[in-house]
Amino acid sequence: MAKNFASRGDMKDKKISFTEIGADLYAFTAEGDPNTGVIIGDDAVMVIDAQATPVMAKQVVERIRTVTDKPIKYVVLSHYHAVRVLGASGYEAQQIIASATCRAMIHERGQEDWDSELGRFPRLFQAADSIPGLTWPTMTFERKMTLFMGKRRVDLMHLGRAHTAGDIVAWVPDAGVMFTGDIVEYHSACYCGDAHFSDWSGTLDAISGYSPHAIAPGRGDALIGQETVGKAIESTRDFVLSTYRSVARVAARGGSLKEAWDACRAACDGKFSSYAIYEHCLPFNVTRAYDEALGIDTPRIWTAERDRDMWTRLQG
Repeated sequence: MAKNFASRGDMKDKKISFTEIGADLYAFTAEGDPNTGVIIGDDAVMVIDAQATPVMAKQVVERIRTVTDKPIKYVVLSHYHAVRVLGASGYEAQQIIASATCRAMIHERGQEDWDSELGRFPRLFQAADSIPGLTWPTMTFERKMTLFMGKRRVDLMHLGRAHTAGDIVAWVPDAGVMFTGDIVEYHSACYCGDAHFSDWSGTLDAISGYSPHAIAPGRGDALIGQETVGKAIESTRDFVLSTYRSVARVAARGGSLKEAWDACRAACDGKFSSYAIYEHCLPFNVTRAYDEALGIDTPRIWTAERDRDMWTRLQG
């Protein structure tokens, strides 16, 4: 019997947690759904990743208002994916900040990604008709941008390609806390459909170089303590490398995409099949890994039609 397409069968609401991971630093998490980070400065609030709709953003705002009444001045986008950016208007922030590459990717493929993700995971798009349109950053940077929220310093940094070409992290040096977006996951599959596998491990090394005391990952529980952070980083690395190496070996000998799929399942099912959204991600991951192994550096654009065609050929 064919599996439900992507996550269309996942309609059960998840339990929301709002966890303090440092002084005035919070992770909004929901059992493997996309996370949002919150940084409270002396005079304002910064939100890291916006959720998929303004209505869903209001759930984050409700939690923020339990700990502070300071204005939400900044929304930071860790990357361009629809489930991360389309809720930005719900915060009524003064500035929306992202990497220059992220903004370029919204221009290049933002609408296609919106249509694609809405079709894959309708539960994450509550009140989709409340989305006013594509989210456009109002401030961008190439490698690093530093903001001071009163005395609190926040470094926004592009440490390398990983989950997408335009990934950034937010580093709060006074607390030793980092918000990584989907570069790091915890007990959730890495979505690699737009990934740069060969760069991802080096970007994880760059994160490790900051020795964070806590991390708000892209999906999964908040990570508190350097031991827990280290395990999550290495688990993410294992997921990415296990996926890519198994597929690349098949591509190198001229094997088919379906053979690469079988090889990836053999390498990954035993370790990762219990992870959130594993079955959803796997066909996209294998397809992108196969392309990269064949020398295609820029990920091909996913469309709703391409999603369905690929799913039928691989997942069935």
